[in-house]
Amino acid sequence: MLTPVLEKVLILQDRDAHRRGLEAQIKAVPGEIALVDQKIAAEKAAIEAARTELKELETKKKLLETEIGSAEDKLGKYKTQQSQVRKNDEYQALGHEIEHTESAISELEGRELEVMYAIDEARKKFAAAEAVLKQNIAGHQARIAVLNERAVALKAELEGAAAAFQAARGGLEDLVLRVYDRLAARALPVCVPIHGGKCGGCHLKVSSEVESAARGKSADGKLAACDQCGRLVYWES
Repeated sequence: MLTPVLEKVLILQDRDAHRRGLEAQIKAVPGEIALVDQKIAAEKAAIEAARTELKELETKKKLLETEIGSAEDKLGKYKTQQSQVRKNDEYQALGHEIEHTESAISELEGRELEVMYAIDEARKKFAAAEAVLKQNIAGHQARIAVLNERAVALKAELEGAAAAFQAARGGLEDLVLRVYDRLAARALPVCVPIHGGKCGGCHLKVSSEVESAARGKSADGKLAACDQCGRLVYWES
């Protein structure tokens, strides 16, 4: 049977664990939000990459249009010059230039057509991808809102848990609290049962003296502590 002091220590430990759990959850929220922010940044980067690809194709099309325009101007000049020359060799030379320029224009127009098809496909892909990515971003932003609401709720709950923890401390003597605080500074649990002659914390065998004290049979009535880890131990029937 637990002594009144051990019962109070276990209550304190339970409230301490609850308080620490809430603190850990609150501490984890900024990290969770940061991870979601990274996902949002990745989605936005994907949108920008798709937009950049489309812009590059559109720029390429404009450059081809400029080249075609220059080539057509050149072709017009060659044809004008050809109509004005009188010498056969000059006429033929300009004829070669006209053929070469027309061939160049044809090739440029073919490349322009390919780019136009690519732009059309890129626009379709971009529109579809942008819709999906924006939907994903909205979902991530909703997740952040939930996390922020959760943090507010946890902080409110923590206030109550901290008050309950302090109230539990008020029922214990200073010496017991010093022992508890020293052990709790390392890790919880501070107070554990003995199972099969072994400490419930470190799982190592306790001495017969400690086991006897945990059963409430010690002469001085002091709290029993594990020989190995120092945790407070009690006999669980």
